[in-house]
Amino acid sequence: MLNEKEEFLAYTGRIDYKTADKHTYLGRFNFEMLTKFIGLTRVLTIVARGYMFENGEADIGRARQALCAWCSVPNKKADQPKKEGQSETDFRYLHEQFPELVDSNGNGWFYTFVQNTIKFIKDNPDKVSKYDQKKPEKLKGFAAAWRKKVMQYQVPLYSSKTQGSFLIHFDDILADALEQGELQNKDFELSPELTEQLILSTPKGVKPEVLLTLYKYYIANKQDNTDWVILPVTNFDAYFGTTAFGRRYLQLLNEAKNIKTETSCGMSRFLFVF
Repeated sequence: MLNEKEEFLAYTGRIDYKTADKHTYLGRFNFEMLTKFIGLTRVLTIVARGYMFENGEADIGRARQALCAWCSVPNKKADQPKKEGQSETDFRYLHEQFPELVDSNGNGWFYTFVQNTIKFIKDNPDKVSKYDQKKPEKLKGFAAAWRKKVMQYQVPLYSSKTQGSFLIHFDDILADALEQGELQNKDFELSPELTEQLILSTPKGVKPEVLLTLYKYYIANKQDNTDWVILPVTNFDAYFGTTAFGRRYLQLLNEAKNIKTETSCGMSRFLFVF
């Protein structure tokens, strides 16, 4: 969450399933991200930034193509040709430009990741929890749901056809990527005194590394015009390889004297007070 360059590789590189276990086979994802597509705003923004500034200058067109390749869903043989004005979801034509993001059959990085995850669970029941062994059933309709989501991403930001609230569009992602700039490694060392202070203030039931990471994320992302920082809860869950951060840790952290969190309209934010 602090080293954005490392995070980019986690969203675009190859995952070594041969050495994976119940703590690592999902990488920087969790099942809420695979079934409900929660937390993908940060993922897509990281991917866009990685390709937008690859040559030093902002290339919005290249970043959009990278997003399309990453999100690609292969067409089925029975699929009818797209009607005029209907969004495409199979971007196999981008394979030569982004071979790491989409293959020649239209399987995008995310689609491939989900298929590999399903296969890993089925082939290695001893390496996943009993709870996770049931997950492939919930992912049966993934392709259709993801295809619909990818079509939604491509709807122009101010289209009159847009329905619903809090929808994500590629236009939103590209705007955020342009504003945030090149990927950075924002990690840094805390002083021994501050480290000790944070560890001592960590509520019972929360791992000290959680509060230490959260503090560094706060300092690295705080803007001058506000004391609050947006908290990507689902992405922190995936980073720590658990669902405990959003469901348990945040509630416990709210009881600490030096941190406050708020959630409104599905968005969480937090601040530190010393």
